[in-house]
This record gives sequence, C-alpha cells and structure tokens, in this order.
Amino acid sequence: MPEVAADDVDKSRTPGKGRPTPKRREAQGRRTGPVPPPPRTQREALKRARSTKSTQTKEERRAASADRRAKMLAGDEKYLLPRDRGPVKAYIRDLVDARRNLMGLFMPLAIIVFVALLTPLVVVQQYATLVTTFMLLAMVLEGIVLGRIVTKKVRAKFPTEPIRGLSIGWYSFIRASQLRKLRVPKPRVSPGDTIK
Repeated sequence: MPEVAADDVDKSRTPGKGRPTPKRREAQGRRTGPVPPPPRTQREALKRARSTKSTQTKEERRAASADRRAKMLAGDEKYLLPRDRGPVKAYIRDLVDARRNLMGLFMPLAIIVFVALLTPLVVVQQYATLVTTFMLLAMVLEGIVLGRIVTKKVRAKFPTEPIRGLSIGWYSFIRASQLRKLRVPKPRVSPGDTIK
C-alpha cells in the first residue's frame, strides 16, 4: 500500500482561518455598511423596531406611537401609509367622505346577521339571510357606481396623473365601506359638502 504524502493531506482539507470565530455581540458591533432605506409599511417598521434594541423606555415608545397615530389620523402626509399619500388620494377621500353611502352599513349589517343566525328561530334566520343578500347586492352596485363617479372626477381634476380606474374604484369602495368614525385618516369634510 503506497504511503500518502503530507502535501496531499494538506490539500484535501480546508485550512483554518488562523483566528477564533467572533462572538455574535462582537460581529454585530463591528457591522458596517450602507444605511437601510426607511420602512415602507408599518409592519416592516415594527419588525425593525423589535430586532434592534432601543434605549427608549416603554412609556417613551408608547408616547411616540400615540403621537404618530394622532398625526396619521390628522392626515399628516409624512405619517400616512404609502397607499394613502398624495393629493389624488386625499381628493378621493374627500369625495367619498362627502357622500352618504349605504356601504358604510356593512359592519353593522354583519353584526346583525351574526346575531340573527344565533337565534333558534328559523324564520328569523331566513329573513336575515334574505335581507343581507339584498343589502350586499345593493352595496356592490353602489360600490361600482361610486368607483365610476370618483374615477371620472379624479381624471377631470388631475389630467396629468396616471390614473387606473380599477385601483381608484377599489380605494373608494374600501374607504366607503368603513364606518365613518373608524376611517384613517379622519374625514376632513362633512357629509353633504360639495367637493370641487
């Protein structure tokens, strides 16, 4: 059996790096590189906030969060979610908020249906289902009409903006289907106001 040379053994294994592996704390402390871009969504911001240790106390974080929420509800452009930013979206919100919509009854209707289905009377359940079906159909039709009206007005007011009718209609539908008190940002106009 031929003998294996020492050079062949050294080539077959990976050489060591010549220093011990750094501890995680040391590696994270030395980490350098470009600054990451600002978070695009609230979920991404929360993930980043949890991953990095903050020197703020719990009360300070709560106060900062309440301040951000108050500014977002007030409609401060800097604190709005990306889907709500810009003059086009503000105009759409104003158009929707100035109307009285049947779609705003969606949440209360869902609660009424849930309660009706819990009742042991079959007649109540049948009528609740029938009324709910008609209400949902009326809400869908109203949503389609609202989307077309809002898209037409937005295209007239912002002729240079690239406007996709489906996304404008969907944004209007979602805004109108929320209870007025729960809309974010809060409505700037009252129902019945004329929006130019």
